[in-house]
Amino acid sequence: MDFDSLLSGYKAKTCVISVERFPEGGYGNMRIVAGNKAHCDDMLQTIGRPFVPDSPYEAYFPKDKNFEDFCYRSAFLGQPLHTYVSLPQMGLWLNMFLIPLESDRENVGYCAYTYDVTPEADSEQRASLSAETSSAVLKTCIKLRGSDNVRKAFYEVIEDIRQICDSDLCCILLTNQEERTCFNLCEAIKEGSGLLSMDNYVTDAFFAITQTWEDTIGDSTCIIIKDERDMEWLKTVNPRWQASLSAAGVSSIVMFPLKYNGSTLGYMWATNFNVSNTVKIKETLELTTFFIASEIANYQLLQRLETLSSVDMLTGVKNRNKMNAFVDDVINGKAEVKYPYAVVFADLNGLKHVNDENGHSAGDQILKKAAEILCATFPDGDVYRAGGDEFMVIAMGMDEEMVEERRKRLKEQAAAVHDLYFAIGTHVVRDNEDIRIAMRNADQGMYADKREYYSTHPDRRIR
Repeated sequence: MDFDSLLSGYKAKTCVISVERFPEGGYGNMRIVAGNKAHCDDMLQTIGRPFVPDSPYEAYFPKDKNFEDFCYRSAFLGQPLHTYVSLPQMGLWLNMFLIPLESDRENVGYCAYTYDVTPEADSEQRASLSAETSSAVLKTCIKLRGSDNVRKAFYEVIEDIRQICDSDLCCILLTNQEERTCFNLCEAIKEGSGLLSMDNYVTDAFFAITQTWEDTIGDSTCIIIKDERDMEWLKTVNPRWQASLSAAGVSSIVMFPLKYNGSTLGYMWATNFNVSNTVKIKETLELTTFFIASEIANYQLLQRLETLSSVDMLTGVKNRNKMNAFVDDVINGKAEVKYPYAVVFADLNGLKHVNDENGHSAGDQILKKAAEILCATFPDGDVYRAGGDEFMVIAMGMDEEMVEERRKRLKEQAAAVHDLYFAIGTHVVRDNEDIRIAMRNADQGMYADKREYYSTHPDRRIR
């Protein structure tokens, strides 16, 4: 066939790709049989060597399983295809068109591949989707932006995506590289599918599997496993993950990384999906993941800000802001309380002496250990760092006998730590009693305990 004459009418970078079909139905041996002047100039400029007709496509383009699938669909199934995707490893955006061509060879198909690569995303191209896809993506955006309950909105969105994919299970899994953990943000499971929740699989060992996904996806925007042949391919490149999928009853999967500002926040996938609708699913999820990743980044930022506003950064217990908010909620009847409950004030004796003698880093270690002991002694309570060397504990459903037992245990635990001495005051709150009175009484008890301590340890008195 005279491909050169055909290509001479194309101004944009265009080449003709041949695809060989095997007798058993698979495909392989994809080659770039011809290219127009714009394509040849691009090859010379980008990879530094001239284009040689009838070369393996991977000699000039990144090897990509999804690209191969698109070429096969166009060359043999006669599908004209278009997609606009990011190339995250290269920091580029690819706008590509595939047009099926007639073939005069048995078991060899051809398609024209027209492409353009830019360093920045084109918003108009991203919006040039089918009405059905645009509607699905818009629905996702509205749900995520219009809800006061972010977690609930994510669960609604993942169910919508499951239905679009007609899959057994859809999931968004967040990963934390620093802590080496993963977290099941949301999932949707088809009734009667027999698949288990991802919570049954999210372990330290599973995090190790997530570490293999980036290399498996490679230069692609996603990974799509449609059938046994694809599963066999996956077995050759990532046998551990393939074995995990098979053990979980997964026969097909489409997975996208959730990237934001160059970082991978996690992954979204659908298992046992409708493989006859692969192109539409890929197109929809390709853009949906862009918005989902943005919302997840915003969600995580708000969580971090909330943590900063409510957690003491040194000790990890709740801070004074959180304590004051809880007390206000109790006074205004907004907080649930279980009577009787205990208010415990615990102050560190001699901390200034430790700071003066051994430095503030030593004092910080004492504060951390004090918080650790308080949390261990009151695992059923809330521990607050009220400020400086003073802590407060609220423990629901606790009477005087129980509080006294915890008080003794606290003293015993502190005695085993060098330079850690608690002054403790407690008050048990009965029904209709004002928490502010209980706090004042506990505070007075703490200072009485402190005076007793310093009367027997005058050398540690604050100077």
